[in-house]
Amino acid sequence: MSAPSKDDLIDFIYEEARMLDDGRFDEWLDLWTPHGIYWMPLEYDQQDENLVTSLLHEDFFMIKLRVERFKGERTFSQKPKTRCHHVIQRPFVDRLDVDAGEFVTHTAFHYVETRLDDQTLLAANARHDLVLVDGKLKIKRKRVDLLNSDAAFGNIQMFL
Repeated sequence: MSAPSKDDLIDFIYEEARMLDDGRFDEWLDLWTPHGIYWMPLEYDQQDENLVTSLLHEDFFMIKLRVERFKGERTFSQKPKTRCHHVIQRPFVDRLDVDAGEFVTHTAFHYVETRLDDQTLLAANARHDLVLVDGKLKIKRKRVDLLNSDAAFGNIQMFL
């Protein structure tokens, strides 16, 4: 890919959500840089991801570990498997810097996670910091801000 267009960035976000919904986790892992960070702040408008507690702050090693747990035959908490569904608004492209190879999107979405009789509905905003690596868009950092991040949660099993 040469310089991605605004539509390329938007399509990337839709495809990422579809991969998660379809359980195509190996393909989803290929969307990340080796130093990618997945961050879910605990506080509204939280700016510090290192010195303030977060709901989730995982580097690529931990992201891969979570994916392996989903696929594991001995992961009894995933029998039957947890499933998810994203309903996303059309993403905004907040930054399209072709010269620097850096791109930022903002997407509002609803997320449903279900397993057996339990179903959880969450509303959130996602910010994707994307970069070009060998001509392909990759996720450098994904920040997911839950609308009610200060609420008590059960276990969120999958990636939003």
